[in-house]
Amino acid sequence: MSAGSGKNKHETASRPSKGDLLDLSHRMLRERVKELSCLYAIARIAGKPGISLSDILEGIAGLLPPAWQYPEIASGRIVLDEQSYISTGFRDQGARQTAPILVGEEPRGKVEVIYNEDRPELDEGPFLKEERNLIDAVAGQIVLIIERKQAGEEREQLQEQLRHADRLATIGQLAAGVAHELNEPLANILGFAQLASKGNGLPEAAANDLEKIIKASLHAREVVKKLMLFARQTPPNKAEADLNQLVEEGLYFVESRCTRAGVELVRKLAEDLPALAVDKAQMHQVLVNLVVNAVQAMPDGGRLTIRTASDSEEVSLVVQDTGAGMTEETMKKMFIPFFTTKDVNEGTGLGLAVVHGIVISHGGDIGVESEPGRGTRIEIRFPIHFLGTGEKGAP
Repeated sequence: MSAGSGKNKHETASRPSKGDLLDLSHRMLRERVKELSCLYAIARIAGKPGISLSDILEGIAGLLPPAWQYPEIASGRIVLDEQSYISTGFRDQGARQTAPILVGEEPRGKVEVIYNEDRPELDEGPFLKEERNLIDAVAGQIVLIIERKQAGEEREQLQEQLRHADRLATIGQLAAGVAHELNEPLANILGFAQLASKGNGLPEAAANDLEKIIKASLHAREVVKKLMLFARQTPPNKAEADLNQLVEEGLYFVESRCTRAGVELVRKLAEDLPALAVDKAQMHQVLVNLVVNAVQAMPDGGRLTIRTASDSEEVSLVVQDTGAGMTEETMKKMFIPFFTTKDVNEGTGLGLAVVHGIVISHGGDIGVESEPGRGTRIEIRFPIHFLGTGEKGAP
């Protein structure tokens, strides 16, 4: 009986008291409240309208230390794409708990909490098992935020492309109508001016005026032709052609202009290019427009490089200058008709719109890279087709 009583006394002595259990429950509850408060605060920051990803990550980094067991010695840091976002008073030394940021299984960075002083060993160094769950949850929330931001940006880009396509279609219809309306009166003005200029005994002043009328009419007719091309009222007359030959023929007309402007013209034409099914006249216009545009972007001279290349599916033409370059905002508008950054007498704003229309009508696409002060690189890619079949393949 006495032996049994001794065993019960030993078990009673080793069992935690109600006060200890209550204290433990309170501590666990406090930690749980801090975890939930952290995740709730993250959701509130991410839900702010118009907030940038950088501001979100900066805010989350500041929420990390208070959510851990020893906030007075804790520092928080988020690293994304080699850019760091840190909490106030950050110190990069001591024990740390880390969780990776994996976006689509691609490692993009990490979340970490650092204790700047030693603390007793717990579940994971000085960190609790619950804190491991929390830091993993924070990393997961950041991944969701990044993916939502990326999806939003892609959606905005698609919407802008749709708006741009709609604007082009509307302006194309308008341009076609304007071109048709202008053609007949322009032909009359030009025809009668040319007839009048051939008359005998014209005063010199009248002859000069007629010459100005003829030049102005010819210029207006060229603008109308560009409008027709942009509106695609002039269908391409396709024939088999060598892109290198087209480049040489086009440069023949603009090489002297490059020389006068102090622009060094560099040719890097690939050998054995596959033949293309293109409208030769329109291809000349594409090259001339791009070259003239590049020369105008280099008022103090520079280097203009014309390059051709090919692979199994495409033939490409690259026009690269060392001129003024463009801002991102200008690049978004560069193919919109009548948009121009030039002075009133230096351009109509139709050149690049015409280039865009011609390239698209040939099934090609255009890529643009530019930076203010660093020049512009325009690459046009045409698919390789069997002539007249519309099927990709070797010519």
